[in-house]
Amino acid sequence: MAARGPDRELLARVALCAVCAREARGFGYCHGLRWDRHPYHRFCSRRCQDVGSTIARRNNGMIDKTAREAQAIRDARTHFAEALTDLGLMEPFFHRSAQDIDRLIEAAVTGYIDSMQDQAARKERTGTVLDDPLPF
Repeated sequence: MAARGPDRELLARVALCAVCAREARGFGYCHGLRWDRHPYHRFCSRRCQDVGSTIARRNNGMIDKTAREAQAIRDARTHFAEALTDLGLMEPFFHRSAQDIDRLIEAAVTGYIDSMQDQAARKERTGTVLDDPLPF
């Protein structure tokens, strides 16, 4: 008999890589193998596992992306400015603070990652386009 309710949902959930948010593929890490004290992190590859376990060892078992995310957002400012310039949209953003620009970049990245995670959690439908609520 098939599982129903929350149990069925748990069976369908796809674990995501703690470093890059791709689908995890059997690689994992728990700091000091202390399951009762530290989270179990899943990874898509040996490369992400090595990176994630290094970060976790530095941060007492946690994979704290805050510093890396902040640097990545700062690094993305140039690409964001180039895209705005190419589209003729730079003027309204020219006098905005770095915090405002970072907020826009973070919103776009968060939306992208959330969508990728949601899509990974749902069974992919072959031959069909996933729901697209935007008209463009």
